[in-house]
Amino acid sequence: MDILELRKQPHLSVSSINSYIDCSLMYKFSRIDNLKPDFVSDNLIFGSCIHRILAEFNQEKMMGNILSSDEIENMFKTDWEKSAKDNPDIQYSKGNTYRTLLNQGVKMLHEFMKRVPENDATIVAIEEPFVMNIEGLDIPLIGIMDLVEEDEDGTLTITDYKTSKRAMAISEVDSNFQLTVYYTAAKANGYADRDINLKFDCLIKTQKPKFEQIYTERSSTHSAKAIKKIKLVWDGIQKGVFIPNDTSWRCHGCSYKSYCDEWFQN
Repeated sequence: MDILELRKQPHLSVSSINSYIDCSLMYKFSRIDNLKPDFVSDNLIFGSCIHRILAEFNQEKMMGNILSSDEIENMFKTDWEKSAKDNPDIQYSKGNTYRTLLNQGVKMLHEFMKRVPENDATIVAIEEPFVMNIEGLDIPLIGIMDLVEEDEDGTLTITDYKTSKRAMAISEVDSNFQLTVYYTAAKANGYADRDINLKFDCLIKTQKPKFEQIYTERSSTHSAKAIKKIKLVWDGIQKGVFIPNDTSWRCHGCSYKSYCDEWFQN
């Protein structure tokens, strides 16, 4: 299953649903009108780079090889240099530069290597694409699970990697929509009889980087709520309901702000 091919077809995803809920006009600009953003966020490029390195770490681990911190560091430096060159329109947040993010990424990955616990779980999948069909929707929901592991009892653990500026509260993780969708998709795609644990592996971009693992669980009740939300979002999209959320704190760093300003003027 190729995620690039899946994305070429009409679909929903966790990010598109969250985008619609946060600001449905921005959703329209990016997902329907396919307008080019004013810039590419450094957080987006940096996070994608970290994800690729962690995926490579897990690929090697699955083959019985544990990469060293120095190997991880060199891989990141190479990837970050290429990512910056491939995205000349990258916009750095206040206080960030190519060099500061390079150094920060190295420190974060070293912290990951120091803190990530060893376990005997079997890696089932890395960067695993999935498709979930929902009754009443004429398009699927697609996504990628960063890491899926199985313990000796057959329990699955689905991990999503996060790079963030602050630690996540337990309440945030317990209510996180993305993890609910992953749980629901796993149950719908062959794992209905399995116990499923969920966790965020958080690489935190504080002055002294930290690495935290936060576990949570879901139930069929959570799945039902998520499916209802997904259906309502799709209904709004189908009916052409696109409303700007112009009082959101996200407006300041929105890469579609120029289009929004023009929309208001017209």
